[in-house]
Amino acid sequence: MNKKTIMSMPITCFWAVIATCFLGIVIGSFRDFEINVALANKTELGSFFATYGSYFSYCLYPAAGACLYSGFRKKGERYRLLSRTLLVLGWFMAVYYSNNYNGKDVRSLFGYTAGESSAALSVISWFFWAVLYSWVPFVVIRLVDDNNPDKLIAVGASILIAGIAADNINLWLKQVASRPRYKYLITLDDPRAEFRNWWQMVPNLAGSDDSFKSWPSGNMTIASMMFALPMLTDVMKKRSIRKNKIAFSLSCVFVVIYGYNRIHMTNHFLSDVCFGVLITYLIYSIISTAFLSSQRE
Repeated sequence: MNKKTIMSMPITCFWAVIATCFLGIVIGSFRDFEINVALANKTELGSFFATYGSYFSYCLYPAAGACLYSGFRKKGERYRLLSRTLLVLGWFMAVYYSNNYNGKDVRSLFGYTAGESSAALSVISWFFWAVLYSWVPFVVIRLVDDNNPDKLIAVGASILIAGIAADNINLWLKQVASRPRYKYLITLDDPRAEFRNWWQMVPNLAGSDDSFKSWPSGNMTIASMMFALPMLTDVMKKRSIRKNKIAFSLSCVFVVIYGYNRIHMTNHFLSDVCFGVLITYLIYSIISTAFLSSQRE
């Protein structure tokens, strides 16, 4: 009899992540400002990771598209157009989100200046992301086991839907809280006086001002997508519990490094980071469980 799992990992792993997030939230609730004073220090390496670290998480979108493609393709020719559409959609989502959140940094690499440079440079920077994600679907399609197409479809759909849901919920919560970022506070004469804890919300103060969008961390929403990685390893041809555990361990390390980077780069507080992980992890857990609950090996 199969043991209860969430995102292809034992239930104990789920509770370990939840407990760690709550511990970080409790500590941050009392020491957020002091932790940032001790750890915040922008570096070039930190900036590079902040810009390109999300690439690994966003690879899950074209991988999800590949799962949907393989699953529907196995179901018959009548799903050919749908399978191809979902394949392109997964790839496009990765390109769109990367260009939306980190496109400015990449455009600067190509020497693009808004209002001055040729529009062709902006197009070239977009193709940079397009090429960067183009290999993922081809590799995943070759590796997945299509003997259970319904499970492939469930995994692919849960990753795409949970990703969109987490991103939009995070954007809404940023407006609800409108918490000032640490990088904004340190430009003031008295940063501590303007500091607000995560529960001291001023709804809709932020508007379009990024300086008041600290809670919860959007980048941790992106990073926490990696917790879905064991679901992908679990639909591969040579799957095993050991590979799922390795994928989960790598995801945990990645999320911890990403969380430290957000504090180190003066963008977020510890509670911002932990809430970003907690909210995203719960969304992925609920949606993936809903899709996979009816699946049987």
